[in-house]
Formats: sequence, structure tokens, C-alpha cells
Amino acid sequence: MTNAGGPPPGDFRKFTRDDWVAALDANMLTPIELIKATVDPMIARRFGRIVNVTSAAVKAPIDVLGLSNGARSGLTGFVGGLARTTVAHNVTINNLLPGFHDTDRVRSIVGAQAKAQGIGYDEALRKRLATIPAGRIGDPYEFGQACAFLCSAQAGWISGQNLLIDGGAYPGTF
Repeated sequence: MTNAGGPPPGDFRKFTRDDWVAALDANMLTPIELIKATVDPMIARRFGRIVNVTSAAVKAPIDVLGLSNGARSGLTGFVGGLARTTVAHNVTINNLLPGFHDTDRVRSIVGAQAKAQGIGYDEALRKRLATIPAGRIGDPYEFGQACAFLCSAQAGWISGQNLLIDGGAYPGTF
């Protein structure tokens, strides 16, 4: 499994080239290097599961997460191509796209949104929860169970997919 903390939120106009390079390095290039280092041995033993934790923002970009949106979308595109070449060897590669889960990262994003909107943290949190049909924040345990399934032998027919885990917040069907 690959996972990296997201780059800082902010206005894209204020991001420097170094900010973009750091985001790409952490959230796209490092996972690709980890895949490169592990995929061939998995192919040789005819079993492997790679799961990348990206973000629901890959499907529904969030304005203040430009660095994350760009870098994680790049990883998603890379995985989409590679996964179709490895699945014949029983090596699957998938992405988990978490939505609003109870994590330090989400608390940071809510804080940034509160500041940008000139409101308190609790009000920003209430506004955000109102956009989630499940009516609650995601439990990290639920997320872990989805990841465990994708890593299991029973998930051998699932490859190159993006599993959105967001409590129904994404408004589309695709």
C-alpha cells in the first residue's frame, strides 16, 4: 500500500514551482518508485496486491487542494495503464479514494476552509457534514476494511479501479 500525507491546501496562485515538485514527488513519483521496486517480484510469484491511497478529490477536485488534485490525478492515470498489464499475472493495482474521514489531514482542511470563509472551525465542520449523505464523518476502520478486501485473494478480478469511499458525497454515477 502506498500513502502519503497531502500537500498543504491553499490558493494555486501562491504555490511555487518547488511546491509543485514536492507534491508530485510525494504523491505521484514516490508511489510509482515503490510500485517499480515491488511489481516484478509479485509478477514472478504470480500474486500481488498494490493499493494506493489517493483522494476523493481525484474524482471531484477541491479548489484549495490544487497540489493534491494534480499529483494524485497523475498517479491515478499511471495506475490505470499499468494495472491492465499486471492483472494477467494475478497482480492487481487499485486506488482507494477516501472522502471525509476522521484524520489529521481532514481536520487541517476544515481549518483552512474555516479560515478562508471567515468562520469558526465547528461551523465549517457542520457545513461539511451537511454535504455528506451518510450524515457523518468516515471511520478510519471502515476504510481499512475496504483496503483489506482489495488486498485479499478474493479481489483478484478487481484491477485498475478507483474505489471511492466518501459516504455518498460524490454526486455522480461514474
